[in-house]
Amino acid sequence: IYIYIYIQSNRLKMNVIDHVRDMAAAGLHSNVRIISSLLLTMSTNNPELFSPSQKYQLLVYHADAIFHDKEYRNAACKYNMALQQKKVLSKISKVRPSSTGGTTSAVQAQNFPSEIEVKYKIAECYTILKLDKDAISVLEGIPSRQRTPKINMMLANLYRKAGQERSAVTSYKEVLRQCPLALDAIIGLLSLSVKGAEVASMTMDVIQSIPNLDWLSVWIKAHAFTHGGDNQRAINTICSLEKKSLLRDNVDLLVTLADVYFRAGDTKNSILKFEQAQMLDPYLIKGMDVYGYLMAREGHLEDVEVLGGRLFNISDQHAEPWVISGCHSFYSKRYSRALYLGAKAIQLNSNSVQALLLKGVALRNMGRVQEAIIHFREAMRLAPCRLDCYEGLIDCYLASNGVREAMGMANNIYKTLGANAQTLTILATVCLEDPMTQEKAKTLLDKALAQRPDYTKAVVKKAELLSREQKYEEGIALLRNTLANQSDCVLHRMLGDFLVAVNDYQEAMDQYSIALSLDPNDQKSLEGMQKMEKEESPTDATVELDGDDMEGSGEEGDLEGSDSEAVQWADQEQWFGMQ
Repeated sequence: IYIYIYIQSNRLKMNVIDHVRDMAAAGLHSNVRIISSLLLTMSTNNPELFSPSQKYQLLVYHADAIFHDKEYRNAACKYNMALQQKKVLSKISKVRPSSTGGTTSAVQAQNFPSEIEVKYKIAECYTILKLDKDAISVLEGIPSRQRTPKINMMLANLYRKAGQERSAVTSYKEVLRQCPLALDAIIGLLSLSVKGAEVASMTMDVIQSIPNLDWLSVWIKAHAFTHGGDNQRAINTICSLEKKSLLRDNVDLLVTLADVYFRAGDTKNSILKFEQAQMLDPYLIKGMDVYGYLMAREGHLEDVEVLGGRLFNISDQHAEPWVISGCHSFYSKRYSRALYLGAKAIQLNSNSVQALLLKGVALRNMGRVQEAIIHFREAMRLAPCRLDCYEGLIDCYLASNGVREAMGMANNIYKTLGANAQTLTILATVCLEDPMTQEKAKTLLDKALAQRPDYTKAVVKKAELLSREQKYEEGIALLRNTLANQSDCVLHRMLGDFLVAVNDYQEAMDQYSIALSLDPNDQKSLEGMQKMEKEESPTDATVELDGDDMEGSGEEGDLEGSDSEAVQWADQEQWFGMQ
Protein backbone atom coordinates (compact mmCIF):
# COMPACT_ATOMS: atom_id res chain seq x y z
CA ILE A 1 0.00 0.00 0.00
CA TYR A 2 2.76 2.41 0.97
CA ILE A 3 4.69 1.66 -2.25
CA TYR A 4 1.48 2.19 -4.22
CA ILE A 5 0.87 5.58 -2.57
CA TYR A 6 4.54 6.45 -2.98
CA ILE A 7 4.58 6.07 -6.73
CA GLN A 8 1.31 7.83 -7.60
CA SER A 9 2.90 11.07 -8.77
CA ASN A 10 5.14 11.19 -11.83
CA ARG A 11 7.94 12.81 -9.86
CA LEU A 12 7.96 10.05 -7.24
CA LYS A 13 7.71 7.36 -9.94
CA MET A 14 11.00 8.57 -11.38
CA ASN A 15 12.55 8.53 -7.93
CA VAL A 16 11.78 4.82 -7.57
CA ILE A 17 13.51 4.06 -10.88
CA ASP A 18 16.42 6.30 -9.87
CA HIS A 19 16.79 4.33 -6.63
CA VAL A 20 16.84 1.04 -8.54
CA ARG A 21 19.39 2.40 -11.00
CA ASP A 22 21.60 3.70 -8.17
CA MET A 23 21.50 0.33 -6.41
CA ALA A 24 22.43 -1.40 -9.67
CA ALA A 25 25.34 0.99 -10.15
CA ALA A 26 26.43 0.31 -6.56
CA GLY A 27 26.52 -3.44 -7.23
CA LEU A 28 23.62 -4.32 -4.89
CA HIS A 29 22.42 -7.01 -7.28
CA SER A 30 20.39 -9.10 -4.83
CA ASN A 31 18.58 -5.96 -3.65
CA VAL A 32 17.90 -4.89 -7.23
CA ARG A 33 16.52 -8.32 -8.05
CA ILE A 34 14.00 -8.23 -5.18
CA ILE A 35 12.74 -4.65 -5.64
CA SER A 36 12.58 -4.85 -9.45
CA SER A 37 10.62 -8.10 -9.22
CA LEU A 38 8.08 -6.47 -6.88
CA LEU A 39 7.75 -3.37 -9.01
CA LEU A 40 7.34 -5.38 -12.24
CA THR A 41 4.57 -7.44 -10.65
CA MET A 42 2.79 -4.23 -9.63
CA SER A 43 3.15 -2.96 -13.18
CA THR A 44 1.58 -6.14 -14.54
CA ASN A 45 -1.39 -5.83 -12.22
CA ASN A 46 -1.80 -2.12 -12.95
CA PRO A 47 -0.23 -1.06 -16.29
CA GLU A 48 -0.84 2.59 -15.46
CA LEU A 49 1.68 2.63 -12.59
CA PHE A 50 4.78 2.88 -14.82
CA SER A 51 5.41 4.37 -18.22
CA PRO A 52 6.77 2.11 -21.01
CA SER A 53 10.22 3.67 -20.57
CA GLN A 54 10.23 2.94 -16.82
CA LYS A 55 9.16 -0.64 -17.39
CA TYR A 56 11.97 -1.05 -19.93
CA GLN A 57 14.50 0.17 -17.38
CA LEU A 58 13.15 -2.12 -14.66
CA LEU A 59 13.33 -5.14 -16.98
CA VAL A 60 16.97 -4.39 -17.84
CA TYR A 61 18.01 -3.89 -14.21
CA HIS A 62 16.16 -7.08 -13.24
CA ALA A 63 17.90 -9.03 -16.04
CA ASP A 64 21.30 -7.62 -14.98
CA ALA A 65 20.74 -8.90 -11.44
CA ILE A 66 19.77 -12.35 -12.75
CA PHE A 67 22.85 -12.39 -15.01
CA HIS A 68 25.01 -11.63 -11.98
CA ASP A 69 23.49 -14.73 -10.30
CA LYS A 70 24.66 -16.79 -13.33
CA GLU A 71 21.10 -17.76 -14.34
CA TYR A 72 21.90 -17.18 -18.00
CA ARG A 73 18.77 -18.64 -19.64
CA ASN A 74 16.54 -16.64 -17.32
CA ALA A 75 18.64 -13.52 -17.91
CA ALA A 76 18.45 -13.92 -21.71
CA CYS A 77 14.66 -14.27 -21.45
CA LYS A 78 14.37 -11.08 -19.36
CA TYR A 79 16.69 -9.14 -21.69
CA ASN A 80 14.54 -10.17 -24.65
CA MET A 81 11.45 -8.99 -22.78
CA ALA A 82 13.21 -5.65 -22.27
CA LEU A 83 13.92 -5.39 -26.00
CA GLN A 84 10.25 -6.09 -26.76
CA GLN A 85 9.31 -3.31 -24.36
CA LYS A 86 11.83 -1.03 -26.10
CA LYS A 87 10.04 -1.66 -29.42
CA VAL A 88 6.74 -0.60 -27.82
CA LEU A 89 8.44 2.51 -26.49
CA SER A 90 9.86 3.35 -29.93
CA LYS A 91 6.42 3.07 -31.56
CA ILE A 92 4.87 5.35 -28.91
CA SER A 93 7.61 7.97 -29.28
CA LYS A 94 7.10 8.07 -33.05
CA VAL A 95 3.34 8.50 -32.75
CA ARG A 96 3.43 10.89 -29.77
CA PRO A 97 6.53 13.13 -29.69
CA SER A 98 7.54 14.60 -26.33
CA SER A 99 5.65 17.84 -25.58
CA THR A 100 8.41 19.08 -23.29
CA GLY A 101 10.91 19.43 -26.08
CA GLY A 102 14.28 17.86 -26.89
CA THR A 103 15.92 18.52 -23.51
CA THR A 104 13.71 16.11 -21.56
CA SER A 105 14.08 13.43 -24.24
CA ALA A 106 17.85 13.80 -24.13
CA VAL A 107 17.91 13.40 -20.33
CA GLN A 108 15.73 10.28 -20.53
CA ALA A 109 17.90 8.81 -23.28
CA GLN A 110 20.98 9.43 -21.19
CA ASN A 111 19.47 7.52 -18.24
CA PHE A 112 18.20 4.67 -20.40
CA PRO A 113 20.12 1.39 -20.47
CA SER A 114 21.60 1.10 -23.96
CA GLU A 115 19.72 -1.20 -26.35
CA ILE A 116 23.07 -2.19 -27.89
CA GLU A 117 24.40 -3.11 -24.45
CA VAL A 118 21.30 -5.24 -23.85
CA LYS A 119 21.92 -7.13 -27.10
CA TYR A 120 25.54 -7.67 -26.11
CA LYS A 121 24.38 -9.13 -22.78
CA ILE A 122 22.01 -11.49 -24.60
CA ALA A 123 24.90 -12.63 -26.83
CA GLU A 124 27.01 -13.15 -23.71
CA CYS A 125 24.30 -15.38 -22.22
CA TYR A 126 24.06 -17.39 -25.44
CA THR A 127 27.84 -17.78 -25.62
CA ILE A 128 28.01 -19.11 -22.08
CA LEU A 129 25.15 -21.49 -22.89
CA LYS A 130 27.09 -22.72 -26.00
CA LEU A 131 24.43 -21.26 -28.32
CA ASP A 132 26.97 -19.67 -30.64
CA LYS A 133 24.69 -19.37 -33.66
CA ASP A 134 22.11 -17.50 -31.62
CA ALA A 135 24.82 -15.21 -30.24
CA ILE A 136 26.06 -14.41 -33.76
CA SER A 137 22.51 -13.73 -34.91
CA VAL A 138 21.92 -11.23 -32.08
CA LEU A 139 25.20 -9.38 -32.68
CA GLU A 140 24.69 -9.29 -36.45
CA GLY A 141 21.39 -7.55 -35.73
CA ILE A 142 23.38 -4.53 -34.50
CA PRO A 143 24.19 -2.17 -37.42
CA SER A 144 27.93 -2.26 -38.17
CA ARG A 145 28.37 1.45 -37.45
CA GLN A 146 26.95 1.00 -33.95
CA ARG A 147 29.15 -1.97 -33.02
CA THR A 148 31.54 -1.19 -30.19
CA PRO A 149 35.03 -2.77 -30.01
CA LYS A 150 33.88 -5.42 -27.52
CA ILE A 151 30.98 -6.38 -29.83
CA ASN A 152 33.38 -6.73 -32.78
CA MET A 153 35.77 -8.74 -30.62
CA MET A 154 33.04 -11.14 -29.52
CA LEU A 155 31.83 -11.46 -33.12
CA ALA A 156 35.38 -12.15 -34.33
CA ASN A 157 35.89 -14.92 -31.77
CA LEU A 158 32.51 -16.46 -32.57
CA TYR A 159 33.15 -16.30 -36.33
CA ARG A 160 36.55 -17.91 -35.85
CA LYS A 161 35.07 -20.69 -33.73
CA ALA A 162 32.40 -21.30 -36.38
CA GLY A 163 35.02 -21.50 -39.15
CA GLN A 164 33.92 -18.23 -40.81
CA GLU A 165 37.46 -16.96 -41.22
CA ARG A 166 36.79 -14.03 -43.59
CA SER A 167 34.16 -12.57 -41.29
CA ALA A 168 36.46 -13.12 -38.30
CA VAL A 169 39.30 -11.24 -40.03
CA THR A 170 36.98 -8.32 -40.86
CA SER A 171 35.79 -8.08 -37.25
CA TYR A 172 39.31 -8.31 -35.79
CA LYS A 173 40.45 -5.54 -38.15
CA GLU A 174 37.55 -3.39 -37.03
CA VAL A 175 38.65 -3.87 -33.41
CA LEU A 176 42.18 -2.75 -34.33
CA ARG A 177 40.85 0.23 -36.26
CA GLN A 178 39.12 1.44 -33.11
CA CYS A 179 41.74 0.18 -30.61
CA PRO A 180 45.20 -0.20 -32.23
CA LEU A 181 46.70 -1.69 -29.04
CA ALA A 182 44.21 -4.59 -28.83
CA LEU A 183 46.93 -7.26 -28.76
CA ASP A 184 44.54 -10.21 -28.50
CA ALA A 185 42.92 -9.05 -31.75
CA ILE A 186 46.42 -8.95 -33.29
CA ILE A 187 47.01 -12.56 -32.20
CA GLY A 188 43.61 -13.47 -33.64
CA LEU A 189 44.52 -12.02 -37.05
CA LEU A 190 47.91 -13.74 -37.09
CA SER A 191 46.29 -17.07 -36.17
CA LEU A 192 44.07 -16.65 -39.25
CA SER A 193 47.14 -16.40 -41.52
CA VAL A 194 47.02 -12.61 -41.99
CA LYS A 195 50.55 -11.44 -42.84
CA GLY A 196 52.56 -9.93 -40.01
CA ALA A 197 53.46 -6.89 -42.13
CA GLU A 198 49.78 -6.13 -42.78
CA VAL A 199 48.94 -6.39 -39.09
CA ALA A 200 51.93 -4.24 -38.10
CA SER A 201 50.83 -1.53 -40.55
CA MET A 202 47.56 -1.18 -38.63
CA THR A 203 49.47 -0.26 -35.47
CA MET A 204 52.20 1.88 -37.06
CA ASP A 205 50.59 5.25 -36.26
CA VAL A 206 50.23 4.51 -32.55
CA ILE A 207 53.77 3.07 -32.36
CA GLN A 208 55.22 6.23 -33.88
CA SER A 209 53.10 8.61 -31.80
CA ILE A 210 53.65 7.04 -28.35
CA PRO A 211 57.14 6.77 -26.82
CA ASN A 212 58.59 3.42 -25.63
CA LEU A 213 56.37 1.34 -27.94
CA ASP A 214 59.07 0.40 -30.45
CA TRP A 215 59.02 -3.16 -29.05
CA LEU A 216 55.47 -3.74 -30.36
CA SER A 217 56.54 -4.32 -33.97
CA VAL A 218 59.03 -6.97 -32.76
CA TRP A 219 56.31 -8.53 -30.60
CA ILE A 220 54.04 -8.77 -33.66
CA LYS A 221 56.87 -10.32 -35.67
CA ALA A 222 57.45 -12.94 -32.96
CA HIS A 223 53.79 -14.00 -32.93
CA ALA A 224 53.73 -14.01 -36.74
CA PHE A 225 56.61 -16.52 -36.72
CA THR A 226 54.82 -18.58 -34.06
CA HIS A 227 51.55 -18.82 -35.99
CA GLY A 228 53.45 -19.41 -39.21
CA GLY A 229 55.10 -22.50 -37.71
CA ASP A 230 58.63 -21.01 -37.79
CA ASN A 231 59.40 -21.88 -34.18
CA GLN A 232 63.14 -21.24 -34.21
CA ARG A 233 62.80 -17.68 -35.53
CA ALA A 234 59.96 -17.11 -33.06
CA ILE A 235 62.22 -18.24 -30.20
CA ASN A 236 65.06 -15.97 -31.33
CA THR A 237 62.72 -12.98 -31.68
CA ILE A 238 61.06 -13.47 -28.29
CA CYS A 239 64.45 -13.95 -26.62
CA SER A 240 65.62 -10.64 -28.12
CA LEU A 241 62.53 -8.98 -26.63
CA GLU A 242 62.88 -10.68 -23.27
CA LYS A 243 66.48 -9.55 -22.93
CA LYS A 244 65.51 -5.90 -23.28
CA SER A 245 65.64 -4.20 -19.89
CA LEU A 246 62.11 -2.75 -20.13
CA LEU A 247 60.51 -6.16 -20.83
CA ARG A 248 62.76 -8.41 -18.77
CA ASP A 249 60.88 -10.88 -16.54
CA ASN A 250 57.53 -10.22 -18.20
CA VAL A 251 55.33 -13.22 -17.36
CA ASP A 252 53.34 -13.15 -20.63
CA LEU A 253 56.54 -13.16 -22.69
CA LEU A 254 57.98 -16.03 -20.65
CA VAL A 255 54.82 -18.11 -21.08
CA THR A 256 54.82 -17.40 -24.82
CA LEU A 257 58.48 -18.40 -25.03
CA ALA A 258 57.82 -21.58 -23.04
CA ASP A 259 54.95 -22.46 -25.37
CA VAL A 260 57.11 -21.95 -28.49
CA TYR A 261 59.87 -24.11 -27.00
CA PHE A 262 57.20 -26.77 -26.42
CA ARG A 263 56.00 -26.50 -30.02
CA ALA A 264 59.59 -26.87 -31.18
CA GLY A 265 59.95 -30.07 -29.15
CA ASP A 266 62.46 -28.56 -26.70
CA THR A 267 60.98 -29.94 -23.47
CA LYS A 268 63.87 -28.94 -21.23
CA ASN A 269 63.79 -25.21 -22.09
CA SER A 270 60.00 -25.18 -22.12
CA ILE A 271 59.80 -26.47 -18.55
CA LEU A 272 62.54 -24.04 -17.50
CA LYS A 273 60.64 -21.02 -18.83
CA PHE A 274 57.33 -22.17 -17.36
CA GLU A 275 59.01 -22.52 -13.96
CA GLN A 276 60.54 -19.06 -14.29
CA ALA A 277 57.13 -17.54 -15.09
CA GLN A 278 55.56 -19.42 -12.20
CA MET A 279 58.12 -18.06 -9.75
CA LEU A 280 57.37 -14.51 -10.88
CA ASP A 281 53.59 -15.01 -10.63
CA PRO A 282 52.47 -17.74 -8.17
CA TYR A 283 48.84 -17.22 -9.29
CA LEU A 284 49.62 -17.84 -12.96
CA ILE A 285 47.07 -20.06 -14.75
CA LYS A 286 47.71 -19.39 -18.45
CA GLY A 287 49.92 -22.06 -20.02
CA MET A 288 50.01 -24.22 -16.89
CA ASP A 289 48.07 -26.98 -18.68
CA VAL A 290 50.99 -27.41 -21.09
CA TYR A 291 53.46 -27.26 -18.21
CA GLY A 292 51.49 -29.91 -16.28
CA TYR A 293 51.37 -32.13 -19.37
CA LEU A 294 55.14 -31.91 -19.86
CA MET A 295 55.79 -32.68 -16.21
CA ALA A 296 53.44 -35.68 -16.35
CA ARG A 297 55.08 -36.93 -19.54
CA GLU A 298 58.47 -36.68 -17.85
CA GLY A 299 57.18 -38.84 -14.99
CA HIS A 300 57.00 -36.16 -12.26
CA LEU A 301 53.52 -37.19 -11.19
CA GLU A 302 53.81 -36.03 -7.58
CA ASP A 303 54.73 -32.53 -8.76
CA VAL A 304 51.83 -32.60 -11.21
CA GLU A 305 49.41 -33.52 -8.43
CA VAL A 306 50.67 -30.63 -6.28
CA LEU A 307 50.42 -28.23 -9.25
CA GLY A 308 46.84 -29.29 -9.98
CA GLY A 309 45.79 -28.82 -6.36
CA ARG A 310 47.36 -25.38 -6.20
CA LEU A 311 45.59 -24.24 -9.38
CA PHE A 312 42.24 -25.54 -8.13
CA ASN A 313 42.72 -23.32 -5.09
CA ILE A 314 43.30 -20.34 -7.41
CA SER A 315 40.30 -21.04 -9.68
CA ASP A 316 38.25 -24.08 -10.63
CA GLN A 317 36.48 -22.11 -13.38
CA HIS A 318 39.42 -22.40 -15.79
CA ALA A 319 40.22 -25.43 -17.93
CA GLU A 320 43.89 -25.60 -16.88
CA PRO A 321 43.59 -27.27 -13.43
CA TRP A 322 41.20 -29.87 -14.84
CA VAL A 323 43.63 -30.63 -17.68
CA ILE A 324 46.53 -30.96 -15.23
CA SER A 325 44.58 -33.42 -13.06
CA GLY A 326 43.58 -35.25 -16.23
CA CYS A 327 47.22 -35.59 -17.29
CA HIS A 328 48.04 -37.00 -13.85
CA SER A 329 45.26 -39.58 -14.25
CA PHE A 330 46.27 -40.44 -17.83
CA TYR A 331 49.91 -41.11 -16.97
CA SER A 332 48.72 -43.09 -13.95
CA LYS A 333 46.82 -45.22 -16.51
CA ARG A 334 43.40 -44.17 -15.19
CA TYR A 335 42.00 -43.43 -18.62
CA SER A 336 38.31 -43.19 -17.68
CA ARG A 337 39.06 -40.52 -15.09
CA ALA A 338 41.32 -38.69 -17.56
CA LEU A 339 38.44 -38.75 -20.06
CA TYR A 340 36.04 -37.24 -17.52
CA LEU A 341 38.49 -34.49 -16.50
CA GLY A 342 39.21 -33.66 -20.15
CA ALA A 343 35.47 -33.36 -20.85
CA LYS A 344 35.07 -31.06 -17.83
CA ALA A 345 37.91 -28.84 -19.10
CA ILE A 346 36.28 -28.60 -22.56
CA GLN A 347 32.99 -27.68 -20.90
CA LEU A 348 34.74 -24.72 -19.24
CA ASN A 349 36.70 -23.73 -22.36
CA SER A 350 35.78 -25.31 -25.69
CA ASN A 351 38.88 -23.69 -27.25
CA SER A 352 41.33 -25.45 -24.92
CA VAL A 353 43.62 -27.37 -27.28
CA GLN A 354 45.28 -29.22 -24.41
CA ALA A 355 41.89 -30.39 -23.10
CA LEU A 356 40.93 -31.70 -26.56
CA LEU A 357 44.24 -33.55 -26.82
CA LEU A 358 43.81 -35.04 -23.33
CA LYS A 359 40.36 -36.32 -24.18
CA GLY A 360 41.63 -37.58 -27.54
CA VAL A 361 44.48 -39.67 -26.11
CA ALA A 362 42.22 -41.02 -23.35
CA LEU A 363 39.65 -42.14 -25.93
CA ARG A 364 42.38 -43.64 -28.11
CA ASN A 365 43.82 -45.67 -25.22
CA MET A 366 40.32 -46.88 -24.35
CA GLY A 367 39.93 -48.19 -27.91
CA ARG A 368 37.42 -45.52 -28.98
CA VAL A 369 39.52 -44.44 -31.94
CA GLN A 370 36.82 -42.81 -34.07
CA GLU A 371 35.77 -40.54 -31.18
CA ALA A 372 39.41 -39.68 -30.57
CA ILE A 373 39.83 -38.67 -34.22
CA ILE A 374 37.03 -36.09 -33.85
CA HIS A 375 38.83 -34.43 -30.93
CA PHE A 376 42.23 -34.40 -32.63
CA ARG A 377 40.68 -32.81 -35.73
CA GLU A 378 39.09 -30.07 -33.63
CA ALA A 379 42.45 -29.46 -31.92
CA MET A 380 44.08 -29.20 -35.36
CA ARG A 381 41.50 -26.63 -36.45
CA LEU A 382 42.17 -24.48 -33.40
CA ALA A 383 45.97 -24.85 -33.52
CA PRO A 384 47.05 -25.67 -37.10
CA CYS A 385 50.74 -25.18 -36.27
CA ARG A 386 50.88 -27.49 -33.25
CA LEU A 387 52.38 -30.76 -34.42
CA ASP A 388 51.17 -32.78 -31.42
CA CYS A 389 47.62 -32.39 -32.78
CA TYR A 390 48.69 -34.04 -36.05
CA GLU A 391 50.68 -36.70 -34.21
CA GLY A 392 47.59 -37.71 -32.23
CA LEU A 393 45.54 -38.02 -35.39
CA ILE A 394 48.24 -40.03 -37.16
CA ASP A 395 48.49 -42.39 -34.15
CA CYS A 396 44.73 -42.97 -34.44
CA TYR A 397 45.00 -43.73 -38.14
CA LEU A 398 47.82 -46.19 -37.52
CA ALA A 399 45.91 -47.80 -34.65
CA SER A 400 43.00 -48.46 -37.03
CA ASN A 401 45.28 -49.68 -39.87
CA GLY A 402 44.71 -46.49 -41.83
CA VAL A 403 48.28 -46.28 -43.10
CA ARG A 404 47.22 -44.53 -46.31
CA GLU A 405 45.37 -41.78 -44.37
CA ALA A 406 48.32 -41.42 -42.01
CA MET A 407 50.74 -41.12 -44.93
CA GLY A 408 48.57 -38.45 -46.58
CA MET A 409 48.43 -36.46 -43.35
CA ALA A 410 52.20 -36.77 -42.75
CA ASN A 411 53.00 -35.65 -46.32
CA ASN A 412 50.65 -32.70 -45.94
CA ILE A 413 52.40 -31.58 -42.72
CA TYR A 414 55.78 -31.99 -44.38
CA LYS A 415 54.77 -29.81 -47.35
CA THR A 416 52.95 -27.19 -45.28
CA LEU A 417 55.41 -26.65 -42.42
CA GLY A 418 58.63 -27.52 -44.20
CA ALA A 419 61.40 -30.03 -43.60
CA ASN A 420 62.29 -29.59 -39.94
CA ALA A 421 63.26 -32.24 -37.42
CA GLN A 422 59.68 -32.67 -36.20
CA THR A 423 57.97 -32.99 -39.59
CA LEU A 424 60.72 -35.33 -40.85
CA THR A 425 60.24 -37.54 -37.78
CA ILE A 426 56.46 -37.63 -38.20
CA LEU A 427 56.82 -38.71 -41.84
CA ALA A 428 59.45 -41.29 -40.88
CA THR A 429 57.14 -42.70 -38.19
CA VAL A 430 54.51 -43.48 -40.82
CA CYS A 431 57.12 -44.87 -43.22
CA LEU A 432 58.25 -47.32 -40.55
CA GLU A 433 54.79 -48.94 -40.70
CA ASP A 434 55.35 -50.14 -44.27
CA PRO A 435 58.24 -52.56 -45.03
CA MET A 436 58.50 -51.01 -48.51
CA THR A 437 59.39 -47.57 -47.10
CA GLN A 438 61.93 -48.60 -44.42
CA GLU A 439 64.85 -47.08 -46.31
CA LYS A 440 62.96 -43.83 -46.79
CA ALA A 441 62.29 -43.75 -43.03
CA LYS A 442 66.00 -44.18 -42.35
CA THR A 443 66.89 -41.29 -44.69
CA LEU A 444 64.28 -39.04 -43.10
CA LEU A 445 65.50 -39.82 -39.58
CA ASP A 446 69.11 -39.16 -40.55
CA LYS A 447 68.07 -35.75 -41.90
CA ALA A 448 66.14 -35.00 -38.71
CA LEU A 449 69.08 -35.94 -36.49
CA ALA A 450 71.45 -33.93 -38.66
CA GLN A 451 69.30 -30.86 -37.90
CA ARG A 452 68.76 -31.68 -34.21
CA PRO A 453 70.91 -34.48 -32.80
CA ASP A 454 69.16 -34.13 -29.42
CA TYR A 455 65.58 -34.47 -30.72
CA THR A 456 64.30 -37.32 -28.56
CA LYS A 457 61.49 -38.52 -30.84
CA ALA A 458 63.88 -38.86 -33.79
CA VAL A 459 66.41 -40.74 -31.63
CA VAL A 460 63.69 -43.12 -30.40
CA LYS A 461 62.49 -43.89 -33.94
CA LYS A 462 66.05 -44.36 -35.21
CA ALA A 463 66.72 -46.73 -32.31
CA GLU A 464 63.56 -48.70 -33.16
CA LEU A 465 64.75 -49.02 -36.75
CA LEU A 466 68.20 -50.19 -35.65
CA SER A 467 66.59 -52.74 -33.33
CA ARG A 468 64.59 -54.16 -36.24
CA GLU A 469 67.79 -54.45 -38.26
CA GLN A 470 69.54 -56.01 -35.22
CA LYS A 471 72.25 -53.34 -35.35
CA TYR A 472 72.58 -53.32 -31.60
CA GLU A 473 76.06 -51.82 -31.30
CA GLU A 474 75.05 -48.92 -33.55
CA GLY A 475 71.92 -48.41 -31.47
CA ILE A 476 73.91 -48.41 -28.24
CA ALA A 477 76.28 -45.77 -29.63
CA LEU A 478 73.34 -43.58 -30.75
CA LEU A 479 71.64 -43.78 -27.36
CA ARG A 480 74.85 -43.18 -25.39
CA ASN A 481 75.63 -40.06 -27.43
CA THR A 482 72.15 -38.68 -26.83
CA LEU A 483 72.13 -39.51 -23.11
CA ALA A 484 75.45 -37.72 -22.68
CA ASN A 485 73.56 -34.40 -22.98
CA GLN A 486 70.15 -35.28 -21.51
CA SER A 487 68.41 -37.81 -19.31
CA ASP A 488 65.19 -39.39 -20.55
CA CYS A 489 63.29 -42.41 -19.24
CA VAL A 490 62.53 -43.86 -22.69
CA LEU A 491 66.12 -43.52 -23.88
CA HIS A 492 67.52 -45.22 -20.76
CA ARG A 493 64.99 -48.03 -21.10
CA MET A 494 65.81 -48.53 -24.80
CA LEU A 495 69.51 -48.59 -23.99
CA GLY A 496 68.73 -51.28 -21.42
CA ASP A 497 66.93 -53.32 -24.12
CA PHE A 498 69.92 -53.00 -26.48
CA LEU A 499 72.34 -54.02 -23.73
CA VAL A 500 70.26 -57.11 -22.97
CA ALA A 501 70.47 -57.99 -26.68
CA VAL A 502 74.30 -57.98 -26.46
CA ASN A 503 74.24 -59.87 -23.11
CA ASP A 504 75.46 -56.95 -21.01
CA TYR A 505 73.00 -57.69 -18.22
CA GLN A 506 74.62 -55.72 -15.42
CA GLU A 507 74.62 -52.40 -17.27
CA ALA A 508 71.16 -53.16 -18.67
CA MET A 509 69.94 -53.44 -15.08
CA ASP A 510 71.57 -50.09 -14.31
CA GLN A 511 69.77 -48.45 -17.26
CA TYR A 512 66.39 -49.89 -16.25
CA SER A 513 67.00 -48.61 -12.72
CA ILE A 514 67.74 -45.10 -14.01
CA ALA A 515 64.62 -45.21 -16.20
CA LEU A 516 62.48 -46.18 -13.21
CA SER A 517 64.01 -43.45 -11.08
CA LEU A 518 62.89 -40.95 -13.74
CA ASP A 519 59.43 -42.52 -14.14
CA PRO A 520 58.46 -45.06 -11.47
CA ASN A 521 55.33 -45.95 -13.47
CA ASP A 522 57.23 -46.97 -16.61
CA GLN A 523 55.79 -50.43 -17.17
CA LYS A 524 58.19 -51.38 -19.97
CA SER A 525 61.24 -50.89 -17.74
CA LEU A 526 59.64 -53.13 -15.12
CA GLU A 527 58.89 -55.71 -17.80
CA GLY A 528 62.52 -55.53 -18.95
CA MET A 529 63.73 -56.29 -15.44
CA GLN A 530 61.24 -59.14 -15.07
CA LYS A 531 62.37 -60.60 -18.37
CA MET A 532 65.98 -60.53 -17.21
CA GLU A 533 64.94 -62.32 -14.01
CA LYS A 534 63.20 -65.09 -15.96
CA GLU A 535 66.21 -65.50 -18.26
CA GLU A 536 68.48 -65.74 -15.24
CA SER A 537 66.59 -68.66 -13.67
CA PRO A 538 67.19 -71.21 -16.49
CA THR A 539 70.90 -70.37 -16.35
CA ASP A 540 70.98 -71.25 -12.66
CA ALA A 541 69.14 -74.50 -13.34
CA THR A 542 71.69 -75.45 -16.02
CA VAL A 543 74.55 -74.88 -13.61
CA GLU A 544 72.85 -77.07 -11.02
CA LEU A 545 72.37 -79.94 -13.52
CA ASP A 546 75.98 -79.76 -14.58
CA GLY A 547 76.96 -80.26 -10.96
CA ASP A 548 75.14 -83.61 -10.59
CA ASP A 549 78.45 -85.46 -10.17
CA MET A 550 79.31 -83.28 -7.21
CA GLU A 551 78.58 -84.23 -3.65
CA GLY A 552 75.08 -83.78 -2.26
CA SER A 553 76.15 -81.05 0.12
CA GLY A 554 77.41 -78.97 -2.84
CA GLU A 555 74.16 -79.37 -4.76
CA GLU A 556 72.14 -78.33 -1.76
CA GLY A 557 74.27 -75.25 -1.36
CA ASP A 558 73.68 -74.22 -5.02
CA LEU A 559 69.93 -74.52 -4.59
CA GLU A 560 69.98 -72.40 -1.46
CA GLY A 561 72.02 -69.77 -3.25
CA SER A 562 69.54 -69.73 -6.14
CA ASP A 563 66.58 -69.19 -3.79
CA SER A 564 68.38 -66.38 -2.05
CA GLU A 565 69.13 -64.68 -5.35
CA ALA A 566 65.49 -64.96 -6.49
CA VAL A 567 64.34 -63.31 -3.27
CA GLN A 568 66.83 -60.51 -3.86
CA TRP A 569 65.49 -59.92 -7.40
CA ALA A 570 61.90 -59.92 -6.10
CA ASP A 571 62.84 -57.36 -3.44
CA GLN A 572 64.48 -55.15 -6.04
CA GLU A 573 61.47 -55.40 -8.33
CA GLN A 574 59.10 -54.45 -5.49
CA TRP A 575 61.30 -51.49 -4.56
CA PHE A 576 61.40 -50.20 -8.13
CA GLY A 577 57.65 -50.58 -8.46
CA MET A 578 57.08 -48.42 -5.39
CA GLN A 579 59.27 -45.53 -6.54
